[in-house]
Amino acid sequence: MNGLSLVTPSKALEEKILEYRQEYFYFEEDNINGSCGLARYSDFDEWLNIVLSIKQDQLRHNVHASTFLSVRKSDGRIIGTVQLRHFLTDDLKKHGGQIGYGIRPSERKKGYGKDQLLLVLEVAKEMNIPRVVIICDKDNIASIRTVMTCGGILAEENFFEGIEQQVYWITITNKQS
Repeated sequence: MNGLSLVTPSKALEEKILEYRQEYFYFEEDNINGSCGLARYSDFDEWLNIVLSIKQDQLRHNVHASTFLSVRKSDGRIIGTVQLRHFLTDDLKKHGGQIGYGIRPSERKKGYGKDQLLLVLEVAKEMNIPRVVIICDKDNIASIRTVMTCGGILAEENFFEGIEQQVYWITITNKQS
């Protein structure tokens, strides 16, 4: 792996998180996948409270979820965000999935997506989740390659809000390569 670790967002990381968020805006992207809506919040503390509360207290999409930052060990730079929903509803099996992730624009195409996904699959394994669903827009070739590299099997295709999507399942009971 490229030396990433998963870190829970915290107030101590506010400056780095906001810098990460700003890079998306600089690249004219207004959605940060796997971040629990970081791009939509102007108040950092409000966002952080939601991230921390949905892990155990509140529900989002009717499930608990863990949100992580992928941090490069060599320099502490936030490379990506990833969210793991602790279980699935019938709706999330079709639209939304169990894992959402994103890599900051300047760090894409360097293998970090795979590394980040493998790390969160280990978290899922520790939580005794035997398999997960990941849903990608059909035109998101990078995400599809990442999912397939990590063992994703295409289960179905569908449309959600006019966008063609692919639904992948990853069995995680065995160690990922």
